[in-house]
Amino acid sequence: MSLFFLWLEVRLSTNDREKRTRINRMIRISPVRVITADGEQLGVLPIEEALAAAQERGLDLVEVAPTARPPVVKIMDYGKFKFEEAKAARAAKKKQHVILLKEVKYRPGIDDHDFDFKTRHAREFLGEGNKVKVTMMFRGRQIAHIELGKAVLDRVAAELADIGKVEMDAKLEGKNMTMVLGPR
Repeated sequence: MSLFFLWLEVRLSTNDREKRTRINRMIRISPVRVITADGEQLGVLPIEEALAAAQERGLDLVEVAPTARPPVVKIMDYGKFKFEEAKAARAAKKKQHVILLKEVKYRPGIDDHDFDFKTRHAREFLGEGNKVKVTMMFRGRQIAHIELGKAVLDRVAAELADIGKVEMDAKLEGKNMTMVLGPR
């Protein structure tokens, strides 16, 4: 086996160990501080007594704070705990809104109809709550007249002023001039 795969195997096994929550017989350190499902403390007990107390109630013994001395364990229904945790994660994911950066490309000699069409798309993107990167592409000798491209970008910013604001002013990068608009 190569050294890389040996390193990868060790790396993966340490990551698994860090994430895994120990329950019941997987907890080896004794004594432990025991907390009941109600939040009441039973005190510091040997691991055998803590397991017996959990089995008596028909629940699991779950390690809550492994780094504390002595480690803290809680008597709870582990399956229900994992389900509630997953449910909370799904709810949090549903509430988050990811802001995307959409791009609209223009050329310096753009016609009015094309300008209106592309600006309408930019307006839709801003209306959805996304940022819009407006790119002015110069080809060949057009780079000699960057003021024409800047005028088009200023016109876009003016058209979209009611729904968006300029977050990054027009900046020339190679043969492209870019400007970023964000929703108001």
